[in-house]
Amino acid sequence: MSFDGLFTKAMVDELSRSLKGGRINKVHQPYKNEVILTIRANGVNQKLLLSAHPSYARVQLTNEGYENPSEPPMFCMLLRKHIEGYILEDLYQVENDRMIIFEIKGRNEIGDISYKQLIIEIMGRHSNIVLVDKTRKVILDSIKHISFAVNSHRAIMPGQPYIFPPEQNKSNPFFVTEEDVLKKIDFNSGKLDRQLVEHFAGTSPLFAKEVIFQSGLANRTTLPRTFVGLVKKIKQGELSPSIMSSGGKEAFYLFPLGHLKGEVKSFETLSEMLDRFYFGKAERDRVKQQGNDIERFIINEKEKNEKKIEKLENTLKEAEKAEQLQRYGELLTANLYAAKKGMKEIEVLNYYDELGGTIAIPLDPRKTPSENAQKYFSRYQKAKNSVAVVMEQIEKAQLEVEYFDNLLQQVVSASPKDIQEIREELVEGGYIRERQKRNGKKIQNAKPVLDHFLSTDGTDIIVGKNNKQNDYLTNKLAARDEIWLHTKDIPGSHVVIRSKEPSEETILEAANLSAYFSKARNSSSVPVDYTKVRHVKKPSGAKPGFVIYDNQQTVYVTPNEELVLKLKKN
Repeated sequence: MSFDGLFTKAMVDELSRSLKGGRINKVHQPYKNEVILTIRANGVNQKLLLSAHPSYARVQLTNEGYENPSEPPMFCMLLRKHIEGYILEDLYQVENDRMIIFEIKGRNEIGDISYKQLIIEIMGRHSNIVLVDKTRKVILDSIKHISFAVNSHRAIMPGQPYIFPPEQNKSNPFFVTEEDVLKKIDFNSGKLDRQLVEHFAGTSPLFAKEVIFQSGLANRTTLPRTFVGLVKKIKQGELSPSIMSSGGKEAFYLFPLGHLKGEVKSFETLSEMLDRFYFGKAERDRVKQQGNDIERFIINEKEKNEKKIEKLENTLKEAEKAEQLQRYGELLTANLYAAKKGMKEIEVLNYYDELGGTIAIPLDPRKTPSENAQKYFSRYQKAKNSVAVVMEQIEKAQLEVEYFDNLLQQVVSASPKDIQEIREELVEGGYIRERQKRNGKKIQNAKPVLDHFLSTDGTDIIVGKNNKQNDYLTNKLAARDEIWLHTKDIPGSHVVIRSKEPSEETILEAANLSAYFSKARNSSSVPVDYTKVRHVKKPSGAKPGFVIYDNQQTVYVTPNEELVLKLKKN
């Protein structure tokens, strides 16, 4: 729990410096649990992100771009009605809890002064954003509705009085002395970090473990001194926002945490750090929610075709026994005089055997010797003819497996807008039925929106993150002499450098993007081919996104998320 009460205090201080006294110009709700307020303060437009996401709840300034829905949700429209154009007079933390109240003042539709409170509760899956009429102390609406059936202490519903969450009766760490800490801790009971969390408001296990770590040999002298010292450091704003990475896991906090071994990356502000930490994480979660059915369908189709190939290969093995059937038919024909109806088997001289051995031929006792021979010849002909058909079916199934494998990679690196395009592609391919809006109108296909990156030397690099985007980028948008890139024999994105003669640095940066937006994202020394667009061709009747190319050169790169973020920020 990195976003604890202490972190909330520091974030409130950061937001106060940037936003206090600003005007709320725009309100957007790009996703179910997130609201973006555009606030004009200190002569600058800034985006404030309020998130009640069950896993990624937070409050921060953001530079990330968010795509808004064509029709704003009801909560968004209500916020626009009540706070758009209003002034953010103040913001503060409740006690040392993970709660922030924004005090907002403006004039309502009839010109009277109106006071509102926008209350953010950061409580994991119970996180919420609540708009309250301050004068009447009544809830106008919330991003999540909670009835008394769910919470007996309070209901978060329009028209209900706003009641604060139950008090935890813990000490506020910003007002305690070393003696106070000493009185609260029982050194004989052990589990000192848990005791710190239990007794001091806003203290997370992450912070408590750092206190124990920095105390060295934690005793009655070192632990209280370390605890009060770290809290004082936060109170005075002596921060170094940092992300700690180790073993594929990441954590963030107000300063580097010594008990978390690994790489440390520091940032200028808390908001900048959170943008970096949540880069891709929250978006991936939203993609999972929106595209879960698509991902499940793609996996099922891929597995279905893999099983089909397995069965067809078994059929092929049987078909390859055709020569044995022909041999039975010929040997039986040569020995018709020795066979009689009713026999289950006949042993004859095998003149195909150089040693002159015998062979047992199974017979159908209900058929005459001649009919048995004819049956073997018929089965031989059928098996022989089926080989070509089975080979063709295996080839088709393998192409389907490659296609769905490619789609699966695209879902993994997709943004929410990309999911809709993948869905449209499956509809156009006849794999799934087309969705309709509630008003009965079909969803209209729009021109793909591509992701742009800017290389270090200022060259535009475009990435297609699904087949519709790839087809549009390579076959329609890119000029013939611009540079096209793709991971070698690995499912991934089409990448185009908008330059006829890019620098070596730009080629390597574009290759890094190609490797990052591919199935080899977590690999090293990924081979990436590049060539001019004129050498890239789409075969007639090929699946979406499929191309062939020649005259290529290959570079090897290791995907670097920091570089991708830097190029996107440019």
